[in-house]
Amino acid sequence: MKIGFISLGCAKNLVDSEYLIGLFSDPYFEIESDPRKCDVILINTCGFIESAKVETIDTILEMAELKEKNLKYLIVTGCFTQRYYEECLKEFPEVDLFVRIDQYPEIDRLLGKLFDHEFNTSYGRNRKLITNSYSAYLKIGDGCDNRCTYCAIPLIRGSYRSYPEDELVKEAERLYSNGVRELNVVAQDSTKYGIDINSSLANLLRKLDKIDFRWIRVLYMYPDEISDELLEVMAASKRILPYFDIPVQYGNDEMLQRMNRRGTVAEIKERITAIRKMFKEPVIRTTIIIGFPYESEETFRDTLDFVRETGFDSLGAYTYSREEDTPAYDMPQVDEEDKERRYDELMSLQQGIAFKKNEERIGRVYEVLVERYESLFDRYIGRSYMSAPDGIDGVIYFKSDKELKPGDFADVKITSYKDYDLIGEHINHE
Repeated sequence: MKIGFISLGCAKNLVDSEYLIGLFSDPYFEIESDPRKCDVILINTCGFIESAKVETIDTILEMAELKEKNLKYLIVTGCFTQRYYEECLKEFPEVDLFVRIDQYPEIDRLLGKLFDHEFNTSYGRNRKLITNSYSAYLKIGDGCDNRCTYCAIPLIRGSYRSYPEDELVKEAERLYSNGVRELNVVAQDSTKYGIDINSSLANLLRKLDKIDFRWIRVLYMYPDEISDELLEVMAASKRILPYFDIPVQYGNDEMLQRMNRRGTVAEIKERITAIRKMFKEPVIRTTIIIGFPYESEETFRDTLDFVRETGFDSLGAYTYSREEDTPAYDMPQVDEEDKERRYDELMSLQQGIAFKKNEERIGRVYEVLVERYESLFDRYIGRSYMSAPDGIDGVIYFKSDKELKPGDFADVKITSYKDYDLIGEHINHE
């Protein structure tokens, strides 16, 4: 039986998809990338914000059309299913099985009943990487306790739950033995790790640092939880990258309180200053929400000043998405035209900051993880420690006289830049 998978949403959902694919590792199933040739399609959905929900619905409907042709079974799992389970049962009769996230422990039984087939493994026992063989995510926890007033994640994923240290270390060791060289540590709030199991992110990183990865990158670090101990562990390591993904969300204290974000702008600045004092050329990445309820021109100007002063290396901005069942849903909403205008102004400011930083990087040499070769332009594309795998941070284009393959590391001297991307030449030490 040929089965295809569609994974929507974030990196954390991607890890779930890789465990779902691992369920189908026995000879009864054959993984197929072309949906038109599949007997079964499994869609792992996202239900975080409005645009993600629209993408999920469109994908379900698109795959449902295949049931008139070759498709026998359509299965839908993930955040959208968890959040709108009863509605899904009513609105999508074409779907043969909806599986909520809280049903994953019994998904092998549910699937076995659908297919009249006994599975030889269960969810979480086997994982199959679906992106590449050299870079992978290590999901260290699930759920969230932060209760930001705009966010539906606690409604979908529940309270924060750290995964056991020993299991995470074993998973990391398996990933390394299978060829992974870049380990990306993720959770809804990575810095919250261990709060419920008498541990900490610093403790976990000490153990992961003993595995011979080339790079270890930590994603989703909340500013108020970046402790001195954590910084010391990162600074002492040759594997843990000086890459700080810190979603500050706004640059005005009153608005941060309305968002139920802990800490103040001054405290965020203090942590960023501490990072820049301790590390040589650290990367500070953040996200900003534009158009949150009660936003005014004054609070927006405060945010522009904050971004200008801080000089983030990478910044992703999003216009506020009004989500039902969240406290912010009933707050006074900001006009859509104001949202878009402010978004454009913020991104114009960040563009200037990013271009200036790229100008300063000309002449420097960076270790680059090779991701692919573009034969049309005779060039390679890769990432330095400054860029996470998700594409938001830009890439490095470079020429090389030496043949390289995905997963190789190469020293590249930066010669120029184009927008958010760097351009360089491979330094061949042979």
